[in-house]
Amino acid sequence: MIRNILGSVVALAGAASAVLSPFRDWYAGRAGHEYRVRDLFEGITATESGVLVSILLPFLVAALLVIAGVVLRSRLVVAFAGVVVLGFTILWMVRQGQAAGSLVVGGDGAGLQVGVANALAGGVLMVIGALLMRGRGRRGAGREPVERYAAPAADQVDTWPPTQEPGMSVQQSPWPEPEVEPYTGPDPRDARTGSYPEDDPRDPVHPPHRPPQI
Repeated sequence: MIRNILGSVVALAGAASAVLSPFRDWYAGRAGHEYRVRDLFEGITATESGVLVSILLPFLVAALLVIAGVVLRSRLVVAFAGVVVLGFTILWMVRQGQAAGSLVVGGDGAGLQVGVANALAGGVLMVIGALLMRGRGRRGAGREPVERYAAPAADQVDTWPPTQEPGMSVQQSPWPEPEVEPYTGPDPRDARTGSYPEDDPRDPVHPPHRPPQI
């Protein structure tokens, strides 16, 4: 969040510097808005230019891209706007150097002036702002994925791990359960029941036999 705010402020400052630069002197006392956009592709001439068809036009487009990139938190859009400003500024420097024979930086107003520095600084600030921004975060980023279990088979409703089927989940062993032997009477090896006579009424298995009545 803080990086997005800081990057947005830096990028907007760069956009403001780029938009204001054509209103300052660029070369030999000539303001930036006096250069036509077509001069950047056909060669610098002495023809005056209108503001809306001057070098200000691509800078305005770049500023709008920065605003859109800040609103959408898109690093790519902001960086592209910075590249546009730097590209048009460098292209102007190449054309101006061809027209003048060389580029010089003179303190007396005979060479490159502060308007060019503002344009270059604006483009650089836009790129730096894009690098500082973190962009739009993905929803659910940083959360551990929730493991989901498929529906069990019909014969494995209550198994582990727990399923969405009703019933208590138990841990089943893969081995078959031992069968319980059927009860066959008292154990003759047991001292408590092994000594019972067959007709002993205490014998819980063999009840006493009554003699037949004649």
